[in-house]
Amino acid sequence: RIMRPDDANFAGNVHGGIILKMIEEAGAIISTRHCNSQDGEPCVAALARVERTDFLSPVCIGEVANVSAEITYTSRHSVEVQVNVMSENILTGAKKVTNKATLWYVPLSLKNVNKVVEVPPIQYARKEQEEEGKKRYEEQKLDRLETKQRNGDVIFPIINPEPHTVGYSQSSLIHLVGPSDCTLLGFVHGGVTMKLMDEVAGIVAARHCKTNIVTASVDAINFHEKIKKGSVITISGRMTFTSNKSMEIEVFVDADPFVDEARERYRAVSAFFTYVSLSKEGKPLPVPQLLTETEDEKRRFEEGKGRYLQTKAKRQAQLQQAALQ
Repeated sequence: RIMRPDDANFAGNVHGGIILKMIEEAGAIISTRHCNSQDGEPCVAALARVERTDFLSPVCIGEVANVSAEITYTSRHSVEVQVNVMSENILTGAKKVTNKATLWYVPLSLKNVNKVVEVPPIQYARKEQEEEGKKRYEEQKLDRLETKQRNGDVIFPIINPEPHTVGYSQSSLIHLVGPSDCTLLGFVHGGVTMKLMDEVAGIVAARHCKTNIVTASVDAINFHEKIKKGSVITISGRMTFTSNKSMEIEVFVDADPFVDEARERYRAVSAFFTYVSLSKEGKPLPVPQLLTETEDEKRRFEEGKGRYLQTKAKRQAQLQQAALQ
């Protein structure tokens, strides 16, 4: 679809959350189609996880975004989908790849939302493709478990925080989940949640550096539990790490299921977003150093630094491999 002014920031760059929502919609369509391709219990595919997603190039107002999806692996109860986003300047015809993402879906029965139905297998062109997919499946399953175990943090407001501290830029958004946010099962679309998470992360980044900012990448987004229609969700974000030209922001979503009063507030989604600061000409700007004050903030900074260095090393290895080819 064509990108409109309400999809973008004041500099004309389309919000990362808009792209993430489009990616998720494409993944949900192809997964739901596949899971209902054989005779069996009708179901709807629910997003469980999004692997790391890099925003290779910004999409601008007036460009057309083309989202394509392909199923690359199926386990007994999950589907892996690869999604590519390409932008096209319809005035010049120029095209460029802007995003590549891997998503995992779980099919839930229309009759019983707590029942996960079996996934029809796909045919692989090569045996190695199935083995590689199984390896990715086991890795993401382990990472989701580890992420859920460390999800006890809560963000509290800070009174009169100093500039460039964690408390100065941290932000929260409260949203009542309505019917338009939900799937046929009455649970929130993964794309809606990711869009709200990107909005909060963007506010944190803009508060920190006071410039135009864009989403550079999103670390794995883990959907730990479903969010029901009628719930009130709190999306919270805080700065965890800054390099010379990037900012890492931790974002998590907590749900208060007011419709189901017997249930207490719970952590539903968590992720790390990375943003960069841009000048009016679209050139990267230096990012102010994050000032850590507490031991927890220093620990999170070092953990973020480790993720940053790991990603940087992986990117350099990929460039070297591409140069050799």
